[in-house]
Amino acid sequence: MIFIELFYTFFLIGLFGFGGGYGMLSLIQTETVIHHQWLSSAEFTNIVAISQMTPGPIGINAATYCGYTATHNAGFNTWMAMLGSATATFALVLPSLILMILICKTLMKYMDTPVVQNMFAGLRPAVVGLLAAAALLLMTEENFSSPTINPWQFGISLFLFAATFAGTKFLKINPIRMIGYAAVAGMLLLY
Repeated sequence: MIFIELFYTFFLIGLFGFGGGYGMLSLIQTETVIHHQWLSSAEFTNIVAISQMTPGPIGINAATYCGYTATHNAGFNTWMAMLGSATATFALVLPSLILMILICKTLMKYMDTPVVQNMFAGLRPAVVGLLAAAALLLMTEENFSSPTINPWQFGISLFLFAATFAGTKFLKINPIRMIGYAAVAGMLLLY
């Protein structure tokens, strides 16, 4: 049954998704789009966009929307899809809750030891790798088009990608404003 699979899948993502929501995106995409094929790549991209625009952590938002969409795509009605949404969200959060309860006192006691400091130093590069993987996994023909299918859309997509990167990285423009600018540019240039 899809609810058990959703719970198991998102529990594992929550258990191994170091680096917060952005670090989980590549895991969520791999499981929901590639492994289980609950969502299409385009649906996942829309979910990521909506998850970034709505309040709350992106990983939890993505799990909520993925659970809903996966259940709805499986043929369930809206109420059952909402149950799928709740299942995925709860499963994603549960490992963190359990782990925090179990290790909070121990970690605080040994936080300044070299072993713990080295463990966190080893996790930092892995988190950066997960974020890079999430970005690279979203660079598909569905999101950028291709030079052979639609050269105009491909060029505009590359320009918007570069402009957004430069705007947020170097010019320190608020990412929310960059999303708005990209949406307006997409409406004007791709309509």
